[in-house]
This record gives sequence, C-alpha cells and structure tokens, in this order.
Amino acid sequence: MFKLLSHPRFLAIYSAVLTVAFVTTVAFDFVAHSGRPVFGAEQHDSRHPDFDQLTVHRINIVEPDGTPRLVISDKAEFPGGFFKGKEFARADRSGAGMLFMNDEGTENGGLMFGGYRDSQGQFHSSGHLSFDEYEQDQTMSLDTSQDGNDRESAYKINDNASSTLFTPEVLDAFSRVKAMPDGPAKKEAWKDLLAKYPVKLPQRALLGRLADKSAVLLLRDSEGHIRIELRVSADGTPSMRFFDASGKVVQEWPEPGSTTKP
Repeated sequence: MFKLLSHPRFLAIYSAVLTVAFVTTVAFDFVAHSGRPVFGAEQHDSRHPDFDQLTVHRINIVEPDGTPRLVISDKAEFPGGFFKGKEFARADRSGAGMLFMNDEGTENGGLMFGGYRDSQGQFHSSGHLSFDEYEQDQTMSLDTSQDGNDRESAYKINDNASSTLFTPEVLDAFSRVKAMPDGPAKKEAWKDLLAKYPVKLPQRALLGRLADKSAVLLLRDSEGHIRIELRVSADGTPSMRFFDASGKVVQEWPEPGSTTKP
C-alpha cells in the first residue's frame, strides 16, 4: 500500500483530482453568487471601510481633484487658513473645531470652540460658528463667551460693504498692524492700511444676552449706527428706544419720568 501511495503515477492522478475539485468549487461559487448583491461580511471594498471608533488628530476632506472642502481638527493641528487650495499660517488662531472651504478651496466659514479653568480658578469658555462671503469676512455668526462671571451669547448679522478681498497678503498685513503696541504709530498704521485695503463690515443686527445680564435686540443702519433697541434688563424691566443717525434718542418707551414694573 505504501508503494502504491508513493508511486509517481498515483501522485500525479491525486494532484489532478484535487485541481479539478478546486476549480469546480470556485466555478460553482461564482455561478451561485452571480446575479445577486453581496451584503454584510461578504463585502470587501477597501473604499468603504467600516469602523466602530476612529481616533485621529485631524481629518482633511477633499474633492476627487484634491481641492480641500472641510477640515476637522484638534487644537494642536488646527489649520491657519486656506486660499485657492493652499494652507497658510495664521497666528491668531488657537482652538479646536472645523474649517469650511468653498468650491475653490478658499475659507468661507468655520466652527471653533474651547474652554479651561485658569490658575486663579476662573472659568473661560468660547464658541463660534460663522459663514463668510466670497474671500471676505463673516456676514453671519453665532458666538458665546465666558470669562469668569462675564458671559455673552449672541446671534449677529453683518453687512459687507467692502471690495477688499482677504488674500493671504491682506490678512498678513492686518495681522502685523494688529500685533503692534498701542500708540500713535499703530493708529497711523491702521489709517494707512485701511486706505490701501478698504474694509467695511457694519453690524446690522444683534440678538443676544450681554455681559450686563440684559437680553437685547439691536437693529442698525447701513453705517452701523443703532436705530432701534429692544431690551429687557437684568431685573426684568423692558424698554424700547429709537435713535437718529447721530445716536440721539428720538423716541422711547417707557417715556422719561414714567415707571414700568418688571
């Protein structure tokens, strides 16, 4: 029997039978699965991996051509800014969140948040969500901030009236002047900068809770002057005031001298 099993002809026949069996099994499996979708664990598409949890420092979402559209990041890896698909540094940014980019890979809004307790035990917290116009500043934002007992939260609408596009060169110029020490030189630098790069972004509306604990609605004209103010003070007293363009009160309720109980 041992001689039979070790005979070359037997081994050749045995190998041939195994090969035929393997080919038949593969063919049968192919026929059995053809014409029907494959689900669950049968799927092995590397383009659609499935994870229960994913721990990362930063996620860059891009279009098929590589144009950046969204960055989700921690504080350490948060980007400075994007212009035409290129990332550039911004020293004024420090926080975690998301950065939005338009179809051209240029920043047009974002979400940032943070918070901590300082060495004196004071609480600090912030949150910001905004959307920009094309290569310009934010025209709508939601903001909240806390510094100790000072807290503010507001919804703001701005009215862009500027032709200046915020290129990396323009942003860098503003950052340099902003970093200058206060004084006559800085004032003169601001004047020269705004003459070269006119920027006008008056706030048109604000609805929020201010640091004085009042709830307020402010409506402004195209120059940013308050024209209508609706307010409920910290003690619950309501008021309404109307202003002219110079800031003078032209009408108010309750009228001066009258009393309104909270």
